[in-house]
Amino acid sequence: MNTQQTLPEKLMERLQELYSEKDLHKVLRAFANKPLPSFRVNTLKAQASDIEISLRTQGFAIEKVPWYPDAFILQNNSIRELTETEEHKNGLIYIQNLSSMLPVLILDPQENDYILDIAAAPGSKTTHIAALMHNTGDIVANDISPKRLYKLKDNLAKTGVTNTRVIGLRGESFWKRYPELFDKTLVDVPCSMEGRIRTDYPRTYKDWSTKKIKLLSKLQKYILRSAISATKVGGTIVYSSCTLSPEENEEVIQWAVSKTPDAVTVEKIALPNIQLQSGLKSWKKKLFTHTENTIRVLPSESMEGFFMAKLHKIASTLPEMKK
Repeated sequence: MNTQQTLPEKLMERLQELYSEKDLHKVLRAFANKPLPSFRVNTLKAQASDIEISLRTQGFAIEKVPWYPDAFILQNNSIRELTETEEHKNGLIYIQNLSSMLPVLILDPQENDYILDIAAAPGSKTTHIAALMHNTGDIVANDISPKRLYKLKDNLAKTGVTNTRVIGLRGESFWKRYPELFDKTLVDVPCSMEGRIRTDYPRTYKDWSTKKIKLLSKLQKYILRSAISATKVGGTIVYSSCTLSPEENEEVIQWAVSKTPDAVTVEKIALPNIQLQSGLKSWKKKLFTHTENTIRVLPSESMEGFFMAKLHKIASTLPEMKK
């Protein structure tokens, strides 16, 4: 199958603008191949060393992830086989792409933090946050979709999370109910999911369009700005998406920081032993002056395409929001 002939022509044109020839080849190769499954150990219920021994005994070939001791890559079995293990059925492991684990590691939850996950369902990152907090402190997990909230609650129960309250508010107006309350906020936004495209699975790109990107970008901007105003002065906001689109990534950060330039700074992200790219400084005649410290993950055999930014709130934003 020729990847370039399979994907929408406009998407291919954008990818060619976005990446060098060398990186574009890597991206298209990742799109054409099924990614290696990965999972993290739910440390609320188990230890990584015990899970490693148990799964190897059952015949699973698993590889440790060098930058995160609680994560593993599955080498020889299918996700279906992994879901049939007692470890998965009892919530001792959580199947999750490695890129999806990064935003929570950047957020760096600590015991007794008060944390908001503003677009939380189905709970991959919420359960990760709770595990790193050892079920202490408080998490507010928010999502607008009733169907997704059901899945979120199910995952919280299965993984033994007890420090999380689930609510269903519109992310863009969330700050009105909870102004400047949270120590840290995760903003893992709904997006066009370009980083998860599989050319053998047309469902991953059949609804793609530049119109959809434009609509999502507008929503993402308002959700991020709401999240900033729901976070305490001195707090941390991590923005992430699993798409490659600059309109949903760098442009969102540029817009949000520009609205309150004296209240928010974009912090440098330190993730050792991971190959990352810096965020874009321009796209289609738009210059980005606040994206130098943002990062991108190139799609690969084990990692989905991702974008992340870490914001530090240094002054109140509430008066600006009320204008």
